Amino acid sequence: MNQQAVIIELEKLRNSIEEHNYQYYVLDAPTITDYEYDQLMNRLQEIETQYPQLITADSPTQKVGGAPLLQFEKVDHIVPMYSLGNAFNEADLKEFDRRIKKDLGTDDVSYVCELKIDGLAVSLYYENGQLIRGATRGDGTTGEDITENIKRIRSIPLRLRKAVTLEVRGEAYLSKKEFARINAEREENGDMIFANPRNAAAGSLRQLDPKIVEKRALDVFLYGLGFVDEPTFAREQVELREQKDIFPVFQFLGLRINPQHKTIDSIEDVIQIAQYWQQHRHDLPYDIDGLVIKVNQFSQQEQLGFTAKSPRYAIAFKFPAEQGFSIIEDVIFSVGRTGVVTPTAVLQPVALAGTVVSRATLHNQDLIKEKDIRIGDQVIVQKAGDIIPEIVKSLAEKRTGEEKEIEYPSECPACDSGLVKLEGEVAIRCINPSCPALHQEAIIHFVSRDAMNIEGLGEKVVIQLFAAGLIEDAADLYFLQKEQLLPLERMGEKSVDNLLAAIEKSKNNSLERLLFGLGIRFIGSKASKILASHFKTLQALQQASEEELTAVFEIGDKMAESILEYFRNPQFLKVIDKLQQAGVNFAYNDKRASFANAFGDEQNTADSMFAGKTVVLTGTLEKLSRTEATEMLEQLGAQVTGSVSKKTDFVIAGEKAGSKLDKATSLNIPILTEAEFLDKIKHTE
Repeated sequence: MNQQAVIIELEKLRNSIEEHNYQYYVLDAPTITDYEYDQLMNRLQEIETQYPQLITADSPTQKVGGAPLLQFEKVDHIVPMYSLGNAFNEADLKEFDRRIKKDLGTDDVSYVCELKIDGLAVSLYYENGQLIRGATRGDGTTGEDITENIKRIRSIPLRLRKAVTLEVRGEAYLSKKEFARINAEREENGDMIFANPRNAAAGSLRQLDPKIVEKRALDVFLYGLGFVDEPTFAREQVELREQKDIFPVFQFLGLRINPQHKTIDSIEDVIQIAQYWQQHRHDLPYDIDGLVIKVNQFSQQEQLGFTAKSPRYAIAFKFPAEQGFSIIEDVIFSVGRTGVVTPTAVLQPVALAGTVVSRATLHNQDLIKEKDIRIGDQVIVQKAGDIIPEIVKSLAEKRTGEEKEIEYPSECPACDSGLVKLEGEVAIRCINPSCPALHQEAIIHFVSRDAMNIEGLGEKVVIQLFAAGLIEDAADLYFLQKEQLLPLERMGEKSVDNLLAAIEKSKNNSLERLLFGLGIRFIGSKASKILASHFKTLQALQQASEEELTAVFEIGDKMAESILEYFRNPQFLKVIDKLQQAGVNFAYNDKRASFANAFGDEQNTADSMFAGKTVVLTGTLEKLSRTEATEMLEQLGAQVTGSVSKKTDFVIAGEKAGSKLDKATSLNIPILTEAEFLDKIKHTE
């Protein structure tokens, strides 16, 4: 291929990938599957590796990798990033409204209400459409240059869809799901956990190694303007007249916005919206700690101006922290699958964030000492990220003298072997490879939904099988016999048949599920998919060298070392050998190819119907599990979401479908039964 042809293909690939990024992150309406997207990225990376002189600063590959930084440089914002004044109640909001109207000399004022994302404020500077710099807020005038880390946030474009020059403001954040995943991973690895998603987002963007930032799946909502170069806007025929114009204009430029915003004509309606979100904040997939209210008209904003610290035209309404009081009745210690010993506080039940909390993890010995937590203490409890119950503080002033200090065990609570604290870790571990707790937790992970997904084999059943001496490792599951299971409690003939059938069915899972189920340290579900699609078989992965592993897209040195160490361990090799004897699939199943082979020309009908569509599953499906149906739809090019909106194209409804079905009906969204869905793709059992 001559260089001109290479340049043409590169530009085509880059434009295609950026368009798909726009569809996915900005419009929330992807038109291709993750597999197809990865193929485009792999091809782009392959060409750029061969022709490094053709790499451009705005290439999508520049969001990946990056050398560690020595430090962050200071950078001045073109326009200062002001902080906001606060309102804490209805009276404060009414006073804000009264002052605005008095200073403007008119009652003709409208407001824009936005959700106040609990993350880290960032500023992005684009010059003629190219991302030049990303920075933290800092003191409002000077921040830290975090450009290399900003590039690793997938929803931030390196190139806008129009060649305008501007400085935009937004909030980088972690979703609740990603926050929980990161903390679970950190705890498993013996690292300090993050207190909340805001701290996790800030800690991530201040990492000197961009590869760490990339792994943490930060996201961003952009909502404000700093500097605007009017000539470039006029040239591109882009107009901004009011605060509410920011949202469609940003979306038009390729910048991700939060759809939950509203223009309001009265402060009474603002108060109603604030009350609504205070009650429904837990329904969101990310943390908010209030609302931001801004005067809509730019001319009125300019007239109101600024104080030394804050704009007079905007205010932040802060939600009160949702906390509760309880008493620590006991502390129990458990051993995870990597040997980390975790203390859990047993609490007097307390209602919190829509659930009743009776336990809270204490994480590690250092945190217990830092917070001076004792058995019998009265404590303040909250949910970190609205998900994980945590103890904020103990109320030492309420102690009676009968409280007991928490004694960390010196021996493993499961096997009585000595516990150790490895250098550089805060966790205390059991390192006995024969510890039954490690084996039990490893099996629980192996059968979980994102791993081998064995239906009917939940945590309680695994514990029951383990206690009965029927299994010692995950491979033993595939050698269970019906006569062994029938004598067990709550194991009737039908349930045993179903369980054995589910175990047998899992043998056909694709390699990525098995890899994730094996529980190799640092190898999550995403890395498992990458490795499986690259090496195709478990045997090929076992034989790979460190150089071959690190050459794989997104597989770093730490991951490679962990894989090599895993396959050198005789105990793990024994499990793999037993899995092979049982007939468990060790190969990667390219599901798209499988669909094509199964359906032939009929697949084109299914692809044309579901490709690029947004689908919601609701109710109980009879023939498919929710995971199977989701995977099937994704392989047909659909995006499966959890909530019904105007953007939803189809709802597939099973038995006992509830509010999602009602909402779909009210919005006139096409509804398919499971049977109709299967018929559409010509699926047969």
